[in-house]
Amino acid sequence: MALKDAILAEYDHEMAATRKILERIPDDKLTWKPHDKSRTMGALGQHVANLPEWGELILDRFAVDMAEMPPPVDTQPASRSSILSAFDEARAKTRKLLDKTDAEYAAMWSLKREGHEVFSLPRSAAFRTFVISHIVHHRGQLSVYLRLNDVAIPALYGPSADEG
Repeated sequence: MALKDAILAEYDHEMAATRKILERIPDDKLTWKPHDKSRTMGALGQHVANLPEWGELILDRFAVDMAEMPPPVDTQPASRSSILSAFDEARAKTRKLLDKTDAEYAAMWSLKREGHEVFSLPRSAAFRTFVISHIVHHRGQLSVYLRLNDVAIPALYGPSADEG
């Protein structure tokens, strides 16, 4: 199996699972948060929705300098539908960018800060880390937010406590 095929299968699976979680965010709980240091449910959902945008930074470049990036801002969305719309747009845009050869996936990608390399990884590993694993991490947080608000958690990798 080509590296591209494996990445596409993983991306499609994780994006479908992510959408299932985002669909569960209640409009009346967008400003809820479990702790003062936590994001609101809406801001966390918006962050998850925007994460596929990192695909462009990895798939169309060989390096990203964090000093040149705007500082992250937690956006409070107006509704679940706005979160889903942002996610669908980011997911589709990144899906198109995944049309790479195995050689392009194997090319090195670097994260820098003020011109100094922090680390380098093959582009495929950088994509999996900064896009897929990052989404899975925050999707897990979001599932806890949902559980704490008595919202049923969808089955993702097998049955959940709420769905078989």
